Amino acid sequence: MSTPFPFTAIVGQDDLRLGLLLNAISPAVGGVLVRGEKGTAKSTAVRALAALMPEVPVVSGCRFSCDPASPDPACPDGPHEAGTGMSRDARMVELPVGASEDRLVGALDIERALAEGVKAFEPGLLADAHRGILYVDEVNLLHDHLVDLLLDAAAMGASYVEREGVSVRHAARFLLVGTMNPEEGELRPQLLDRFGLTVEVAASRETDQRVEVVRRRLAYDDDPAGFAAEWAAEEGALRARIVAARALLPGVRLGDGALRQIAATCAAFEVDGMRADIVMARTATALAAWAGRTDVLAEDVRQAALLALPHRRRRNPFDAPGLDEDKLDDTLEQNSGEDDDPDPDGPGGGGRPPQGDGPDTPPQPEGEAGDTPAQSVPEQGQGQGQQSSGSGEQQPVRAGEPFRTKMLSVPGLGEGAAGRRSRARTEHGRTTGARRPQGALTKLHLAATVQAAAPHQRTRGRTGRGLVVRRDDLRQATREGREGNLVLFVVDASGSMAARQRMSAVKGAVLSLLLDAYQRRDKVGLITFRGKDAEVVLPPTSSVDAAAARLEMLPTGGRTPVAAGLLKAHDVLRVERLRDPARRPLLVVVTDGRATGGPEPVALASRAARLHEVEGTASVVVDCESGPVRLGLAGSLARDLGGTAVTLDELRADSIAGLVKDVQGTSRRAA
Repeated sequence: MSTPFPFTAIVGQDDLRLGLLLNAISPAVGGVLVRGEKGTAKSTAVRALAALMPEVPVVSGCRFSCDPASPDPACPDGPHEAGTGMSRDARMVELPVGASEDRLVGALDIERALAEGVKAFEPGLLADAHRGILYVDEVNLLHDHLVDLLLDAAAMGASYVEREGVSVRHAARFLLVGTMNPEEGELRPQLLDRFGLTVEVAASRETDQRVEVVRRRLAYDDDPAGFAAEWAAEEGALRARIVAARALLPGVRLGDGALRQIAATCAAFEVDGMRADIVMARTATALAAWAGRTDVLAEDVRQAALLALPHRRRRNPFDAPGLDEDKLDDTLEQNSGEDDDPDPDGPGGGGRPPQGDGPDTPPQPEGEAGDTPAQSVPEQGQGQGQQSSGSGEQQPVRAGEPFRTKMLSVPGLGEGAAGRRSRARTEHGRTTGARRPQGALTKLHLAATVQAAAPHQRTRGRTGRGLVVRRDDLRQATREGREGNLVLFVVDASGSMAARQRMSAVKGAVLSLLLDAYQRRDKVGLITFRGKDAEVVLPPTSSVDAAAARLEMLPTGGRTPVAAGLLKAHDVLRVERLRDPARRPLLVVVTDGRATGGPEPVALASRAARLHEVEGTASVVVDCESGPVRLGLAGSLARDLGGTAVTLDELRADSIAGLVKDVQGTSRRAA
């Protein structure tokens, strides 16, 4: 886009704009993760900020964007003479979800190395983003090891490449922005913690504000240059304010009182490690510089906590990030010191941080903090709980405590999306062989390449000790890693499962399997059957927290239409195979197997199960039968499915029964 949408013309989204501006002032804050639904100006805001950033002086011809005033002495393109260079616009580099490790960090130029015998380093996106913005859309879909590399470079300000005979270190200081839609799955807590700040964005529900968004967007689409010219004065003023805040930042004082409030707040919300304290301190300092002050106040600490702690507080994987602002205010008040209150007449010499708007605290006034989505999440959860307690004929049973489940996997070797459940051919992992490259060469298998070239040396007229290697000799390394699967739960919610204690244990087991799916980056779906039919409670999605919420509200009672549940699962998997052929399914049926309702319910369930067996769907039946008299119907159902049955006790990873009975596929599926 030649003319980006002006940053100052963005309507609302105060948290988003503030988080971006604080990182523009102080990249040491560590970047910002933007969580929210699609169509909420996430990408627009990032591109607008790139156009707003001041020009960057660089050494002419340096691929690593060294500063002419103080060039990096270890620059791979150096050494550079100080004081010579040019100015260019700050770059915004986008990291695509499908990028490889070589594309991110750089690697040896294989073709030059083989053809010319030169160890030439080809810089990656981290080098391109130095002193600019690195933008990762849908960061939650990025491979975990790439996110680790990305965040390590952001934290250290440098990228270290040690591979294929190349040892390179170059500076990599950039403003890191990641965006994600939580419905597509969450980041692991370890990765969430590496982002400095997080903000929640949502479309406004105010009619006037939505009208203004549409009006400005239409005006921009009709005449981008003219629209940008209308906002040029505001853009210039904001650019000047960023420059002034950067210059003021080194002189901002973080007093002992503010440090005590930061430490007390992090302790009160039980965050792990010390990164939260450091990020809060840097954020509060940047907030003071943004407001034109040289002292950090309690209001800066409060705002820093709202931005730096929601994704770090200790919580269950299915809980949405958020912060209890009443608890935050109480913590700040209890740890306020005399040096934190510029007003000696304030209550107790320190008192509660001010709640009103200030003329010098844009783009998010303090008074708007209570409107953040992070606060609204617990309220929505409470509302659902009240609704469930008063609903209809049979109150839903709460799930039992989750536990660590044993490994359930799909046999064979897949090629689906990266994850941690089943074996798969991947770009990353252990090397298992070699093949001719299909497209661009990414991972050279050196031994196989030499072996392919060796028989042809005489005919190629080799002279000296060198090896004549041609493009046809190059071999791509094949690697084996892990993939995420589609785990489709088919849960029996009939009357035979409705005893409260028993249903609580069953829900706890399914919740444990959902937790396992979350950790292994699976897609999940949820089907329930009771009465006369089966229902798709949750279509396949990467948001396992949505499945957990639906499970909690699951009603029980009625007959047991096992066949209906299996046929519904067959329909869902048929559609999913068309949408994503590479992602392999794992069918998890949770039932006691006592099919009832209609003529010959057991025989009908057996025929429905054999449909899955014929298609080679990997399956596991969680046998929920209990009591002194057991019919073993769940085991028969598992045999018809071509899978295995495990009891609730065997499902636990630490149980003796679970260690003895390993879940494996049949020889038919393994073949």
